[in-house]
Amino acid sequence: MKKLMMIFCVSILCLGMLVDTVEARRLGGGQSFGMNRSSSVMNRSTTPTRPATPTQNAVPPATTAPAPITPPRTGMSRWLGPIAGLAAGIGLAAMLSHFGMGEGVANFLMIALLAMGAIFLLRRFLGNRPTGNTLLYPQPVAANPVGRQEPMVFDAQKIGAGDTAMSIAAQGTAGNIPADFDVEGFLRQAKLSFVRLQAANDRGDMEDIRQFSTPEVAAEIQLQFQERQRASQQTDVVQLAADLLDVSTEAARYVASVRFHGQLREDTQNAPEAFSEVWHLVKPLSGAGGWQVAGIQQD
Repeated sequence: MKKLMMIFCVSILCLGMLVDTVEARRLGGGQSFGMNRSSSVMNRSTTPTRPATPTQNAVPPATTAPAPITPPRTGMSRWLGPIAGLAAGIGLAAMLSHFGMGEGVANFLMIALLAMGAIFLLRRFLGNRPTGNTLLYPQPVAANPVGRQEPMVFDAQKIGAGDTAMSIAAQGTAGNIPADFDVEGFLRQAKLSFVRLQAANDRGDMEDIRQFSTPEVAAEIQLQFQERQRASQQTDVVQLAADLLDVSTEAARYVASVRFHGQLREDTQNAPEAFSEVWHLVKPLSGAGGWQVAGIQQD
């Protein structure tokens, strides 16, 4: 009876570890969805911008070699640990019973399993508590005294100030970007919004995400949030750069394509990984509406 109870406890512990195998992913999960642009836009040469800025705690490359990139865990590798633990527990119980040491050692193993279970539950509870992200840029939420910020209203650029959309296109330079377009100011606000949306996705703040996204994109992000069982996570933006690829007009709205690239840490136990994806932002031709994410497209 005691042997069966020990095997049962080992099985429950391993099943509990399996439940915690949902991988943390950045906003969009590294997938392409929503608006897609043609390859001519995706392959367009980027505008010159400042190099990606590392965080304050980043180690200079001249003093320390960069940490190796840890490959993402595959579905099979996530199962090997719990399966091995279950097999080891069953084998140990059978061996002790065979040599006549099952009763004394079983009590010790039972206490050890209970202690491991308590530590596991405590770690799981603390891991699900909201934690502050190590962000590259401060979130602009606190700067708003009202507590609500308009979706990506970039006052730096003057797009839409011309008489017609054709006048804007006529002013375009290489890459269909207007000559008087404040690229640096626009990209700075875009990077702030990128970091803010990563934080909102980590804590599952769908209200904040809806402010900065079209209904189609918000619905996709909400579905991904439900698929990860509404668990909180932490995404660290270690290095971030942005390039403006294109500014055009389509169907009574402006469309701006921005390539974000750099390094993200989607799992606190892994090293930062490189990423590169293009966000397509839309804004009405008229009115005070701000820029919203209409699609994410992987390079």
